Amino acid sequence: MIPGRLQAELDAALAAAEDKTATPRERAEMLMEIAMGLQQRPKTPDHLVGAIALYDRALDVCPEDERLLRARIAARRGTALQAMPEDGTRSLEAARAAYEDAIPVIAEFGRKEELAEVEMNLGLVLQYLAGAGRARLTDAIAAYQRALRVFDRARHPAEYAILQNNLATAFLSMPAADEKAKIREALAVQAFEEGLQVVTLVDHPSEYAMLQNNLGNALQYAASSHAVENNLRALDAYDEALKVRTRETTPLEYANTLANKANCLMNLPDDPATPEHGNRGNLVRARNHLEEARAIFAAHGERGKADILTEPLAELRRELMAA
Repeated sequence: MIPGRLQAELDAALAAAEDKTATPRERAEMLMEIAMGLQQRPKTPDHLVGAIALYDRALDVCPEDERLLRARIAARRGTALQAMPEDGTRSLEAARAAYEDAIPVIAEFGRKEELAEVEMNLGLVLQYLAGAGRARLTDAIAAYQRALRVFDRARHPAEYAILQNNLATAFLSMPAADEKAKIREALAVQAFEEGLQVVTLVDHPSEYAMLQNNLGNALQYAASSHAVENNLRALDAYDEALKVRTRETTPLEYANTLANKANCLMNLPDDPATPEHGNRGNLVRARNHLEEARAIFAAHGERGKADILTEPLAELRRELMAA
């Protein structure tokens, strides 16, 4: 049940949109605008539920011959469905259907940028559904590549960087048991690096940190005969991400990157030139990072993430005691 205050806001919005002096098109546009406002920075899932209800009402009042407006409302409704927190895939399946219905109409009558935005959102939905066995990763990759025809590096650097990140994570999500696994790993690293060529620490700090963190992960876990070199590059990437992700401003992102950096340190000798001397110094640094990350996760109610770090932290402590 939607809380009373939010329900009152929805009732007021619906009443305003029933103004008989407005045309059906104007009423549908008004409902879509109100839904979009409600959807931005939702305080609870109820705000998303309310936004979806408004989009549904907008589609009810929108004339059938207003094909482009109906497609735009459907695409916006898809973004609200995509953001709904749930254990299953029902909302994501509905978002996928909304995007696939909207794309042909927007392709015919809309702007190329709004079509690319829908393609990018469709790719994300397909990527999540692929993880649940409900879609193919290749279809997600195809959607990202279609969006990249519009969101190029020169005119849309932020969108270009996000798409490169999404492409890379899709490559890394594919099964690693075939002969093309190394090629996909190389493509993922290349995509992260492509994204980093167009975003900067100053102008796009969030995208910059995301790409650096994910590049570090790709380098760290890549199957390679140059493991030490890759891990050193990964450390540099994590340190770049931590210029943006701080404990004060983005504690959970900071903790994620810190845990990733700790795992990297555990696999690096203190002095790469003399690996036979061991890595006690890096193990101590890794332990400190894991302890800090675990404390942050616990303090912010992320018990699952905190628990994941418990066993590697205990093993690290045992290893240090034995040494």
